Amino acid sequence: MNRRDLIALGVSTAALSLSACSTETPPCNEAQTSKTPQKKIKWNLVTSWPKNFPGLGKAPERLANMVNKMTEGNFEIKVFGAGELAPALEVFNTVSQGSAQAGHSAAYYWKGKMPASPFFTTVPFGLNAQEMNAWVYENQAINLWRKLYQPYGVIPFPGGNTGVQMAGWFNKEIHSLDDIKGLTMRIPGLAGEAFKQAGGVPVTLPGAELFTALQTGAIDATEWVGPYNDLAFGLYQAAKYYYGPGWHEPGPMLEFVVNQSAFEQLPKNYQVIFEEACRATNQSMLDEYTANNQAALQTLVTKHKVQLRTLPKDVLTELKKISDQILVDVSLTSPLAKEIYQSYIDFKNQVAAYHELTERAYYSTRNMA
Repeated sequence: MNRRDLIALGVSTAALSLSACSTETPPCNEAQTSKTPQKKIKWNLVTSWPKNFPGLGKAPERLANMVNKMTEGNFEIKVFGAGELAPALEVFNTVSQGSAQAGHSAAYYWKGKMPASPFFTTVPFGLNAQEMNAWVYENQAINLWRKLYQPYGVIPFPGGNTGVQMAGWFNKEIHSLDDIKGLTMRIPGLAGEAFKQAGGVPVTLPGAELFTALQTGAIDATEWVGPYNDLAFGLYQAAKYYYGPGWHEPGPMLEFVVNQSAFEQLPKNYQVIFEEACRATNQSMLDEYTANNQAALQTLVTKHKVQLRTLPKDVLTELKKISDQILVDVSLTSPLAKEIYQSYIDFKNQVAAYHELTERAYYSTRNMA
């Protein structure tokens, strides 16, 4: 074969290849052309916390960074602290109305709108963090959660957990139920209802207002989270008695909420990326609190001379009795509320029986001499 024949063969082969690609399936085109860049997406995410606040405030930042990296910068989420784009306790409404595509907050703040919503944060004497994750993910309670939010065009995702909290900061010692009566305390959710029925005066305030309210005497006590966050807020400067156990919030799950329309407009792979980033953030927040709470508690006690106290048994017994009835009352507000309540109680009874045999038995023996 001479040089002229070789050239002719090359031209013929190229023509055949071009012809095949012109009638071939998309993969052939993709092989011949450079990949089309993904359209850039920008979301705003509002929160109920000060920006970059330890634990609570770092979670949405972590989510935004993960999503950005996993989409190679094509899905950008800008995080706003409480009050920057929306008031701390208006996150749900802001997302529902589409004024922001996403938010980070706690479901129990919306109990005035949806009485059963606190089940998806925490209820008094309820599930701990480990159990909440199992109920929501493995027992499919997330479907009930999304059914509850669906009328508002909002999709919820688990968004972190602080673990068992402290009962809070008090400006006087609590010796009996009589000391609860007339006491004004920042305590949200169904625990606030229980506190009220026990004779106290519950109020709901965003975190940024707690120090001033406690220092000025606008409130007599406040629960917030635990040592890691309470130290950062300087609450030890406004009250010296630090009480446990956290009967009111044994395993509070935070939430990412997303405008349904905005979520459905995402490419399918971005929907998966966002959901999995939420799941990772949910776990990493619990890790952060578990790793930092004890060191913060030591600082509070040794450096700032905070006085640790335990709520009296009669106070806890009464609060438990009241709380159990409140949960029943919530279950009567709607068929969906009843379904959520039954799912929660059934799961709690099941998992508590096993953890009595394992977790509690282990804790009682771990520190034996």
